[in-house]
Amino acid sequence: MKVRHYILLVLVLWTGTLFAADIKFTASVSKTEVGAGEPFEITFSVNANIERFGAPVFNGFQVVSGPNQSSSMTSINGNTSMSMSLSYDLVGVKEGEYIIGPATIVAGGKTYHSNAVKIKVVKGRPVQQNAQSAAGNAPAVSSAPSADLSKSLFIKAVASKTNVYQGEQITVSYKLYTSVNLVDNALDKLPDFNGFWSQEIKNNSQRVDWTIENYKGVSYHVAVLKQIILFPERSGNLVLDPLSMTFLVRRAVASNDIFDQMFGGGSYQDEKYKASSAPVTIHVKPLPENGKPADFQGAVGNFAIQTSVDKSSLKANEALNYMVKVTGAGNLKLLNAPKMDFPEGMEKYDPKVTDNITETEKGVTGSREYKFLLIPRKEGSYTIAPLKFSYFNPATQRYMSLSSEPYSIKVAKGDPGTNVTAFSGSNEQEANLLKKDIAGIKTGTPDLYKEGEAFYGTLGYWLLILVGPLAFIAARIFRKQQAENNKDQVKLKWKNANKIAAKHLAIAGKQLQAGDKKAFYEAVYKGLYGYLSDKLNISAADLNQQNIAEQLQLRQVDDALISRLTDTLNLCEMARYAPVTGISEQEVFDKARSIINDIETHA
Repeated sequence: MKVRHYILLVLVLWTGTLFAADIKFTASVSKTEVGAGEPFEITFSVNANIERFGAPVFNGFQVVSGPNQSSSMTSINGNTSMSMSLSYDLVGVKEGEYIIGPATIVAGGKTYHSNAVKIKVVKGRPVQQNAQSAAGNAPAVSSAPSADLSKSLFIKAVASKTNVYQGEQITVSYKLYTSVNLVDNALDKLPDFNGFWSQEIKNNSQRVDWTIENYKGVSYHVAVLKQIILFPERSGNLVLDPLSMTFLVRRAVASNDIFDQMFGGGSYQDEKYKASSAPVTIHVKPLPENGKPADFQGAVGNFAIQTSVDKSSLKANEALNYMVKVTGAGNLKLLNAPKMDFPEGMEKYDPKVTDNITETEKGVTGSREYKFLLIPRKEGSYTIAPLKFSYFNPATQRYMSLSSEPYSIKVAKGDPGTNVTAFSGSNEQEANLLKKDIAGIKTGTPDLYKEGEAFYGTLGYWLLILVGPLAFIAARIFRKQQAENNKDQVKLKWKNANKIAAKHLAIAGKQLQAGDKKAFYEAVYKGLYGYLSDKLNISAADLNQQNIAEQLQLRQVDDALISRLTDTLNLCEMARYAPVTGISEQEVFDKARSIINDIETHA
């Protein structure tokens, strides 16, 4: 060990012993009232060297940066003092009043607690999702003076093409260039991509891959922050908005410490720096009118088609499947179902669409399959005409027309009275009752009554007379019981909590099928919070994660289930305002339903 390290160790131990009896550990905030989405800083300060730090739970807040640590030690006229602070940048997620509990430290073998802090969150802007951390595994590089940060740290938007046709796919990569040390980062603003249909390239890795790149004669560490596939929806000059981030940069500074000067040491300073990519203009040309086929439906790229039928002979009222498969690269997800003219006498149903599509930096590739259910209602010979499919190829700047083969279908006479068919999938049989034929009409005149027989005065007659009053009395008794039950609103809400949640989850399921992610997360979020409000009898004003956790703990719900609930609520909260990646919506839906079932079992 170096002599310098021995001296510093002795000073630290001596300082800790000297001030152990007068250790002050406090928490302070930059603001006590903030708007939703507005960042603020909470700082935990202590006048001693600490051995361990325990952060409080930031329920109701999103951590966008931290812990950011700084420390100092000064010696004036033989009096040595030490201070240390740890800070977090937080964002209020939802309106309300929240209490951030005490943090804990261990110093000199003893445990100390800071004061609690009360924060009021008022109406403000929506909360943006945290960016994937680029600083978490950033390489260590040399520091730079503050004046040079604009040349040492910047974001570039790199488009694969800037001159394209309407509907032609391009890839935009947002790249971070740095030659300074990064401690932390936070996302400020995502681009809106107005005028484009966008598809983010998913990255399941939680780490950012760094490479070395020479840009304008300078070597930088480079990381790809986001990659987006874009399809221009209109012609003209479309501008890609900037991506903005805030970084915490660590810079070397000159030290006044005598030991640093004697032994060649140094100090550092952390500084926040905002960086934004420059806007990029994409020049979009309209698709040419010259040579446009009459059957063109907007496919742009390079495609091929395949068609098939699962049977060529069947009976009337039985089903057959006609498949159309489009493969290639381009705007596959924007394709409409092909227009088909099937023979008269064949009932056609909306196609089932199956995608096998991948998104990479080279663009969207794969296949989309349409499966049409057809039901011939009469016997005879039918011919399914060839499918015409047209697309525009930007590489050749020409329209291409494709045609499939025709299919001859022989239909035999169907079984009498049969109008039930089976829809055959690749791995399943789904029986669907499509229509009911008119039942056969019974001929002849029925006997309404026999001569000599009368209904008046019979037992049936008197029973019918009594049915009315008895039903009235039963209804009065039922309504009275309902009124009694409704007096206890807490019990009523508790009983109906699961029904309310089921209603919202049903809506979420429909939005999941429709592919509307924002509406899906909104429905799951409302379903969980509505269920918990009624189940735990917590008013909307007091409904926050801390109160929910406390009430569930009182009901002996285990911590693992509470943690699953909290994670799901946080995910839904973020997804309502900004897109999330790397997670399946079906998984979130199943998790929410499982959480409600588990709470019903335990609470």
